[in-house]
Amino acid sequence: MGSLPEPESQQLVEHSLLKRLQASLKTSKLLTPGSEGYATKIKRWADTAEKEAAAILLANSTADISSTLLFAQEHNIDFAICGGGHSTSGSSSSEGGIVIDLSLMRQVTVDPSVMTITAQGGCLWVDVDEAAGKYGLATVGGTVNHTGIGGLTLGGGYGWLSGYHGLAIDNLLSVRMVLADGSLVTASDAENPDLFWAVRGAGQSFGVTVEFTYRAHEQKDPVWAG
Repeated sequence: MGSLPEPESQQLVEHSLLKRLQASLKTSKLLTPGSEGYATKIKRWADTAEKEAAAILLANSTADISSTLLFAQEHNIDFAICGGGHSTSGSSSSEGGIVIDLSLMRQVTVDPSVMTITAQGGCLWVDVDEAAGKYGLATVGGTVNHTGIGGLTLGGGYGWLSGYHGLAIDNLLSVRMVLADGSLVTASDAENPDLFWAVRGAGQSFGVTVEFTYRAHEQKDPVWAG
């Protein structure tokens, strides 16, 4: 996975600590200031939400997300989760901490036999729309398709199909999350229902949602306006 460039100035997180984190990763890549691609990965939809992170984890496995969460807690390092990067509050960025970037985790699976759409946490709505559209299906997503599914869903989520099917959160069937203790759990009406209740509007910071499963609906005709 290469080596980290030496910092040009003092960082809030010691370089030696970041090297230890990088060594613990299985398949994901760690970017630091000076790494190729770092400047692009701290960009956000809102310029005011951009912050200079000490490191960015380009996550492609739940195992590396888990180990990074535990590492950040052990060393009292601030961290943030970035899905689509459209948070105007800056909550998907960290000044001097670690950003867990989910943008490489964008796989979508559609099961028309049970009318479900399962999408990884780094997906944009365009990923979901295009995958479901191949089967004449859709779920309630955003009104523009270049935003991330995570923030919109867990924040409620109003879309073009809400008049028929409610909010995005009403169509959420289950999530898979990495919790603060590093464990990977599923939350739904049948499994960890208290956590499932919590992630659907009770607040934030319950864990890192790495997968969403939505109820799919027949959508044979294009939607041109709301």
